[in-house]
Amino acid sequence: MVGSAILRKLEAEGYTNLILKTSTELDLRDQAAVADFFSSEQPEYVFLAAAKVGGIQANNIFRAEFLYDNLMIESNIIHHSYLNDVKKLLFLGSSCIYPKMAPQPLKEEYLLTDSLEYTNEPYAIAKIAGIKLCENYRKQYGCNFIAAMPTNLYGPNDNYDLQNSHVLPALLRKFHEAKAEGLSEVEVWGSGQPKREFLHADDLAAACLHLMIDYEGEEWLNIGTGEDISIADLALMIKDIVGFEGDLKFNTSKPDGTPRKLMDVSKIHESGWKHKIHLRDGIEMVYQEVKDLEFAKA
Repeated sequence: MVGSAILRKLEAEGYTNLILKTSTELDLRDQAAVADFFSSEQPEYVFLAAAKVGGIQANNIFRAEFLYDNLMIESNIIHHSYLNDVKKLLFLGSSCIYPKMAPQPLKEEYLLTDSLEYTNEPYAIAKIAGIKLCENYRKQYGCNFIAAMPTNLYGPNDNYDLQNSHVLPALLRKFHEAKAEGLSEVEVWGSGQPKREFLHADDLAAACLHLMIDYEGEEWLNIGTGEDISIADLALMIKDIVGFEGDLKFNTSKPDGTPRKLMDVSKIHESGWKHKIHLRDGIEMVYQEVKDLEFAKA
């Protein structure tokens, strides 16, 4: 989702000299393969968006995979970017790097000030390691490596697997299928009380290009909207967009995760970027794109 959004943005801005590999063509966990790739292709700028990602259940079940795969991906790419004199690298982390009970909104300086949320701790630790790799390759070797922490993302090419996806695409699929099948209710995991912030992938791509071109600071930056919504209200919004007329059933046996994860986006605003796509508009666009294509394959 993120990689394709960055590609769309680069192409829209007229960039043509793009080096692209799918995960089947290049296993970024394989150090030798990554070394060969950098040696032969010699990229000048690197957007590091590749990661093993998933929703709350996937994070909690595949804990070792989420830690190992992400550590290997970022370590290989960052190290070989250094060895091959990459001019600039942007590493994308996640809002889950911040402590579970950190004050809201989440400021960049809250990193490592308290305990992480248990269900996504391995993923968060891997992303924190990526931040620190960029920070310390800059300090020791003078590399122009920067990091940014996006909030929860949605958009084209999202994952709609009900066991492994994030909350927004999972709800889109649930409501769409419930409407198509004439069901009377839709199950929403958790209490519905936690609040989440959502950013369209195209807004993230615009932020990434902005940071690559215009940002030369050493600090990592949050990327988000600075606005959040409860899961219950998100479910009601998606219900209305899809046109489902049944009821909501909250399954409180499922974990809620972190109570709230609202990003403080004042620093990236000061750098000259702000999101443009409002949540309802973005969800409506995504639903129009996927309802006759993505869900039909599910």
